[in-house]
Amino acid sequence: MVVSRAPFTRRRRILGTNRRTISPAVRRVKRDAQAAGLGDAFTLKRMQFDTKIAVVLREDLAVWQKANVTAFLVSGIAGSDPSVVGEPYVDGSGNRYLPMFRQPVFVYAADSAGIRRAYERAMQRGAELAIYTDELFTTNHDDANRAAVAAVPAESLDLVGIAFRAERKLVDRILDKLRQHP
Repeated sequence: MVVSRAPFTRRRRILGTNRRTISPAVRRVKRDAQAAGLGDAFTLKRMQFDTKIAVVLREDLAVWQKANVTAFLVSGIAGSDPSVVGEPYVDGSGNRYLPMFRQPVFVYAADSAGIRRAYERAMQRGAELAIYTDELFTTNHDDANRAAVAAVPAESLDLVGIAFRAERKLVDRILDKLRQHP
């Protein structure tokens, strides 16, 4: 009987106990944490969150459009709940940087029908959405954006992206059958 050592090796790699598999940067951070008296308090653990932040983009968008839509959509999430944003970052020289989300953002790709399906499921389940429609590519300020959305009934919105934050299981149910963006 052959016993695979892969699970043990993988676990060592994730936890950083195999010196050869740790990047020099991680090794340096761990060393600095120990020097600061934190001991082994600094470990690489995968965080579990009760909620998920999800962005769904229409897969045929140009790269610049995907970046633009994602930025606008996640700004809606950040603006709706200040608790999703962490503390400001400070580098080793004392320079301060803006805070970011406390949790990862999962980005999915879908065709128009897939986005519409996710939109309908989110609306039925009471998730608060940020939306981006194709018409918003032709507007140039916030009032015009809102007017463009207000002029179209919900069933006719030409969605190119949606974003929301909800309980993990709810997000998974809403986005069932969608794949993460490559």
